Amino acid sequence: MKKTILITGCSSGIGLDAARGMRERGWRVFASCRQQRDCDRMRAEGFESPRIDYTEPASISAGLAEVLEATGGTLDALFNNGAHGLPGAVEDLPTEALRTIFEANFFGWHELTRQVIPVMRKQGHGRIVQNSSILGFVSFPWRGAYVATKYALEGLTDTLRVELQGTGIHMVLIEPGPVTSKIREKSIPHFERFIDWKSSPLRDLYEKRLLKRLYESKGPDTFELPASAVTAKLAHACESRRPHPRYYVTTPTHIAGILRRILSTRAIDRILVKLG
Repeated sequence: MKKTILITGCSSGIGLDAARGMRERGWRVFASCRQQRDCDRMRAEGFESPRIDYTEPASISAGLAEVLEATGGTLDALFNNGAHGLPGAVEDLPTEALRTIFEANFFGWHELTRQVIPVMRKQGHGRIVQNSSILGFVSFPWRGAYVATKYALEGLTDTLRVELQGTGIHMVLIEPGPVTSKIREKSIPHFERFIDWKSSPLRDLYEKRLLKRLYESKGPDTFELPASAVTAKLAHACESRRPHPRYYVTTPTHIAGILRRILSTRAIDRILVKLG
């Protein structure tokens, strides 16, 4: 019998590649999307595709119920992946903006995870893989809202990993650096909705740095890898007898992990100021 995995955020980028890659490895993939039209497109590609929107608790419950009905009540793995960015200086972030991004990037993930855990407890095994980020342990400027959600995700996942010891459920974090996706493009509407950069005391920096990156940068970032680099780590996390608690993806993530261990906070801050 094929092993089963539910993957969220499959309309593009990491989620889409993960769905295709895991299916090629023989898994039965439930490739969920936030919008129905993307679910329809995934079904046309041969996937089972429940609609799950992290900001709609009812869709989380209904989507998971659809999966469990199809599998007879079991699920071998969950890959929480769908998220969006919200660029801007922290002092320019309205509290409403933070609430909005936490709903999509953190609270919805927690709700789906919380509903999956009893299924995996009952069957005595399971893998819950969280697509975090280098920004889950390094606080790059202009990305404070996204950073906050990923730091929260890392803390919650680390706690769950300890609490679930002995249950057969493995909690795993994947921490990509620059990976080919549409996250920058999809962050623009959120930036335009929430960030009044023209009234900011940092207006000059917005014009010199952030706006060019958002609206003019078209090529790949330095050290950028294709989404398949994440899929390879996901496959190991789901298929290895002893998955790693964390998987770094891309050279910047490996470098950042080393620097965080050997440099002082002030030294890292100086590096981040230059990079920002």
